[in-house]
Amino acid sequence: MQGDGPALLLLNGLTRPLESWEPVARELRGRTIISFDAPGVGRSPTPVLPLSIPQMARLATGVLDETGVDTADVLGFSHGGAVAQQLAVDAPTRVRRLVLASTSCGIGASPGSQDALRSLLPPSGARAWPRPDAVGTLWQFLAISSWSSIPFLGAIRTPTLVVHGIRDRVVPPANSTVLAQRIPGARLVTLPAGHDLQRAGPAGSLVGAMEPFLAARLRSEPPLVKV
Repeated sequence: MQGDGPALLLLNGLTRPLESWEPVARELRGRTIISFDAPGVGRSPTPVLPLSIPQMARLATGVLDETGVDTADVLGFSHGGAVAQQLAVDAPTRVRRLVLASTSCGIGASPGSQDALRSLLPPSGARAWPRPDAVGTLWQFLAISSWSSIPFLGAIRTPTLVVHGIRDRVVPPANSTVLAQRIPGARLVTLPAGHDLQRAGPAGSLVGAMEPFLAARLRSEPPLVKV
């Protein structure tokens, strides 16, 4: 937990430790940033059995409890976007605004390129990142492969922004359209980027798309987002 201002909970993608949020965190201003390593990722111990997406959402709620935050804006990236969707429907009073980046509905989603999955691994230059745990990574894959938000997307009432790179080969852009069409009132912003909106460069575009949406709530004004 770092910074000052309204709370923003960051939920990460497959194999990604909390350090991977650093480019995004550098672009953010006036926010209390809350992030954590998912079980089996980074410095978090690997559980004996895989956690389901609903269990991970409850874990996120527990992190908010531990930090004394009642309500937060939530940004879910890739796998973390699944957890964010589940959190929004299971604990709607804890999520003020929802940003879904480079993510999908799970089962029923348009599949990505198998080769592109390699881009989910930490970049070779990121030596500060803990090496992904093989079992922890498998547990994450099992969780997302047995989950779908299609049955409840229409029940999400949290103001939602969907952000996606038009060159995403891991989670094809068609998936963002599904989310934006099925979540009531959701807005869609596409960026000239690939899957990894966390890295330097795309991170600035992601934050640039998010900030008007999040700040509108703080000013009690309707969001103004260009699609």
